[in-house]
Amino acid sequence: MSDIQQQGKPLTLGGLVIILSLLIISLLFIAPILLVFLNSFKGKLFVINTPFAFPNDESFTGINNYVSGIAATGFFSAFGWSLFITVFSVAIIVLFTSMTAWYITRSTGRFCKGLYYAFVFAMIVPFQMVMFPLTKVANFLHLDNPLGILVLYLGFGSAQSVFLFSGFVKSVPIAVEEAATIDGCTPIRAYFSVIFPMLAPIAVTVAILNAMWVWNDFLLPNLVIGSEYRTIPVAVQYLRGGYGSIDWGYMMAMIGLAVIPIIIFYFVCQKHIIQGVTAGSVKG
Repeated sequence: MSDIQQQGKPLTLGGLVIILSLLIISLLFIAPILLVFLNSFKGKLFVINTPFAFPNDESFTGINNYVSGIAATGFFSAFGWSLFITVFSVAIIVLFTSMTAWYITRSTGRFCKGLYYAFVFAMIVPFQMVMFPLTKVANFLHLDNPLGILVLYLGFGSAQSVFLFSGFVKSVPIAVEEAATIDGCTPIRAYFSVIFPMLAPIAVTVAILNAMWVWNDFLLPNLVIGSEYRTIPVAVQYLRGGYGSIDWGYMMAMIGLAVIPIIIFYFVCQKHIIQGVTAGSVKG
């Protein structure tokens, strides 16, 4: 009843200002994506000279930019590598960081407390500070391949993921774990049978955040595995020709194809991000 009454209230000036402000902010965020798709159907000269104009009889190229861009970048191979790296990186991040967060949260030792603050501190270290030493280490340890880069993503994704999982684990009653132990569960069985199912909301949140990061990441795969196993962001930058020339029509088409999967993924899963973060903040 209260909801119906609230829906029937007239819109106030403050409410109207808030709605208009949100609409303007939404347009600012959506505009770059619309421009990418708009220019993906135009010739490269028209992309440069009239980037904000709709395609007309003279500038419209149909799907030629998409067909030629896919052939020039080896898009389907790059899509396969991006999918492989994203899926398995996210899987090991969720598995190992959730176990780590559970252990250091339940333990009262100084080592675990220090480990937790080390993870928190790692969140503020920018990738640019360590990227060149990291590349050398990756080459030395033979991690410069699609399997090795999964280890690197686990390292870089663990800080934020452990922080999120730790906040959520604090809201899980310890009596549940004690009951599982009394019933004869080993710590590993108790974790997979009792604890991990209860971490599902924050696990989904961690998976979504890391999937968007890994899928769109350019620097790490470009530095570590280079052109031999091109992911989509790496393949797109190879559209750059001699002397820095770029066919912007191809470029817009490939960027459009690259963002479609992750946009769909985000819209399908966005409600789980909010649920996971709010659930973890109850006793975090």
